[in-house]
Amino acid sequence: MVSPPFICAGSASIAAVRATISHSRTIGATVSDSAQPRYQRIKDYILSGIRDRHFLPGCKIPPELELARQFGVSRMTVNKAVRDLAEAGILLRFAGDGTYVAERKAESPLLDINNIAAEIEARGHRHSGQVILLEAAAANEEVALRLSMRAGGIVYHSLIVHCEDDVPIQLEDRYVNPAFAPDYLKQDFSERTPNDYLMQSCPLTDIEHSVEAVLPGVAEQTLLGIAAAEPCLLVLRRTWSHKKLVSFARLTHPGLRYKLRSQTRVKK
Repeated sequence: MVSPPFICAGSASIAAVRATISHSRTIGATVSDSAQPRYQRIKDYILSGIRDRHFLPGCKIPPELELARQFGVSRMTVNKAVRDLAEAGILLRFAGDGTYVAERKAESPLLDINNIAAEIEARGHRHSGQVILLEAAAANEEVALRLSMRAGGIVYHSLIVHCEDDVPIQLEDRYVNPAFAPDYLKQDFSERTPNDYLMQSCPLTDIEHSVEAVLPGVAEQTLLGIAAAEPCLLVLRRTWSHKKLVSFARLTHPGLRYKLRSQTRVKK
């Protein structure tokens, strides 16, 4: 791999990102209604309805005009909330008909449960990890839905930059159910990866992946050392241990430094 002129984020950059996250709580913890953007309150309402099975898969959610009246906002605000959830694959929109809760589709595994440190070492390079956050936090609506738990429940949250020969190639933003990894916050994830710890503490038996192309936010730009216009590969990963949901992770990779590969045997 030819290393571009970037190194892992320095201490000043990390401190700035930590301060931003702690102040805004945009990654992880629930914020008060008054501090939330209006469209986020509508997203949380829909996600809560899905989690509590008020909005079942395949069922139509309330029309945008009805939601606008209910929340006292413009239809444009509702449209942004619905559009975000549709882009995340949670809702399906049909012109002239309405918006429905997406059915969960059966998918063939794209990737295995790999340890990024082992992948890097297999290429003959050196892995290093920078721990940005390691904390107990309150699950927001999205995290609660992904982990099938109540919003506001405590989850363990880690934010780690993985580097290959000092070049950042992955930002791992992970949420873990404490019931299955009680010692998660005691680990030194600069020395071992969360994947390695989870595989030992509660052997992972199932995995779900979805992959999409995204543009980086300010935190991703800072921690991965990339420009605002550089596309990224975002892998959303959930893992189970014997039918119990253990973790949900957002794995962001700079598109110019990382690629995904899958090899599958063709059934005859």
